[in-house]
Amino acid sequence: MSATELPAVAATVLPPRPAPAIAPPPSWRAWSRRLAYGALGLPLAMAALPIYVHAPRLWAEATGLSLAVLGVVLLAARLCDAVIDPLLGAWSDRAGRRQGLILLALPFLAAGFFALLHPPPQFALLWLLLSLLTTYFGFSLASIAYQAWGAEIGRDASERTRLVACREGFGLVGVVLAAVLPTLLGTSPANGNPLADGAPTGLAAGLATLAWIYPPLLAALGAVTLLASPTRVAHTNHALHSLPRRPPFWQGLRQPLADARFRRLLGVFVVNGVAAALPATLVLFFVADVLQAARWSGAFLALYFIAGVVFLPLWVALSRRIGRVAAWVSAMLLACLSFVWASLLGPGDVLSFGVICLLSGAALGADLTLPAALLADISAGRVPVAGYADDTANADDGDNAAQRCASESSAGGYFGWWNLVSKLNLALAAGLSLPLLDVVGYRPEVNEAGAVAALVAVYCGLPIVFKTVAAALAWRWRRQLEGFS
Repeated sequence: MSATELPAVAATVLPPRPAPAIAPPPSWRAWSRRLAYGALGLPLAMAALPIYVHAPRLWAEATGLSLAVLGVVLLAARLCDAVIDPLLGAWSDRAGRRQGLILLALPFLAAGFFALLHPPPQFALLWLLLSLLTTYFGFSLASIAYQAWGAEIGRDASERTRLVACREGFGLVGVVLAAVLPTLLGTSPANGNPLADGAPTGLAAGLATLAWIYPPLLAALGAVTLLASPTRVAHTNHALHSLPRRPPFWQGLRQPLADARFRRLLGVFVVNGVAAALPATLVLFFVADVLQAARWSGAFLALYFIAGVVFLPLWVALSRRIGRVAAWVSAMLLACLSFVWASLLGPGDVLSFGVICLLSGAALGADLTLPAALLADISAGRVPVAGYADDTANADDGDNAAQRCASESSAGGYFGWWNLVSKLNLALAAGLSLPLLDVVGYRPEVNEAGAVAALVAVYCGLPIVFKTVAAALAWRWRRQLEGFS
């Protein structure tokens, strides 16, 4: 045997040398990538508050449009926004790369937001409608593609929970900034210092300044997310490549609703979402007429959202120990206890209500993170096998791999339906609570004992009922929601 034949013979006899293991990235590097993914959540959440809260008053004062006309236009635009979410989700599945859709959506969001906060002296109605539709299109497309992308780049259930927590944490910071900046920016400049003397020039001035700040902020944080987020997990199984990665449009639209796990999660989300939206609709009335402390409203709201940010890591850690559904149910029960305490308060109980805002804000962190993390698992088609920590063990094997591939390609469809329900929850809460208060005789700033008691019953009682039902359903379906059966 010649020397040249020895390597070939050795290769057939000796096992191949294993490839050197690739060390995982350092923890700080992994977290920097997760935080980069979450960065876009800040400007997306920051846009929502001016659109939904400040725009009606701004346009009424700046243009003189009647409240009836404004109400019709805002309602029509919001209904269109909600209805197109599933369509945008199915389209994002067909389009392919989520990053490209985010890049397409952000200029629409920036331009629409800027136009919405600068009402013109002429053609106000047309300007309002076009700016709303432009803003909603950019916001919805960016949000759906962003959420679906997060589900796809998570390597396992634990990683997807961390990514969602980063996204929602940045989102809560964005909400706090949106609540504070219009007032802070709406001060009169003196000697070049916009904060000097604190002389107010009105909310309109603050919103106009915010409109100039928002586009570069959106561009900067969008670039961080698009350029520095974790990379998507590569699948190597041939079964995955043999299936179409992009389902037909209508199939992508219908597929989420055919998923039993998704329907159950959506059911819990609807009931719990109404419970969360009810106090959000009524909190200013409660603070003004029950506590008689309207001047503390801003501080209470800030404390509520800041608590949501601070307690996010606690819920993530707890979910790793007891499971996400169990942690979510614990947060629901904490919120119920908070509302029971709130029902006992009266005029001047500012400190007690501050503690209640802290506790209910802590529960908010779980509401924002844990159901979205469960949805990320469902939409990605990957479920834990032996436990929560890692689902890579059931990675790509035969029929299960094929099912995961088909589900993953419809992640946008899942988040489209999810966002539709999120927006309808707000409308349902207002449509339920405000007429009910009117029926029982409540009127703002009328401190009659019966009317105040009715407000307490609706503000505290209805969320307890809805939260209890949601917790019972989540606990009943906990194994299916976690993916263990």
